[in-house]
Amino acid sequence: MTEALTILVLDDDAVFVGVMQRALQRRGHRVLAACNSTQALQLAQQTPPSHAVVDLKIAQESGLDCIAPLLAINPALRILILTGYASVATAVTAIKAGAFDYACKPLDADAILGKLGLGEATVAAPAVAVSAEASTLSVKRLAWEHVQQVLQQHDGNISASARALGMHRRTLQRMLQKKPVRQ
Repeated sequence: MTEALTILVLDDDAVFVGVMQRALQRRGHRVLAACNSTQALQLAQQTPPSHAVVDLKIAQESGLDCIAPLLAINPALRILILTGYASVATAVTAIKAGAFDYACKPLDADAILGKLGLGEATVAAPAVAVSAEASTLSVKRLAWEHVQQVLQQHDGNISASARALGMHRRTLQRMLQKKPVRQ
């Protein structure tokens, strides 16, 4: 590697941030580590990163809300959105907002570098290709995807989404607290 790149890692899991920071530093990169969006934006303003790894759900915040401010700091920034709660709706929203790619956790440092286009196994197409998998999803997974899409359409408003889905707000809240259905 000829040039050390600056990579921002934003996740509310401090252990994940620490592990990823050490792994990326061992590979020759400078790492800005943050556990909330305010801290991430401050670090990015001080030292604009060339790449960013952003968790989709950061405590009570959404990693999607960090995309525009980070791109305002560096329009060429390549942002990878990571999530344990993947859905087609959030993948499409992330890519439309300006993220470079979208991936499901867990990923190791080499896989993350590959997704960012920095590793040997670079990813040719961004994660919008996830939507092509919709035809092979189970009925339960399709239902989960539909709920996520309705939630996105209502800007994360649980009450409005529950009304649109024809269910009680508490039922939707309980559903969202569970892990997503596997394909």
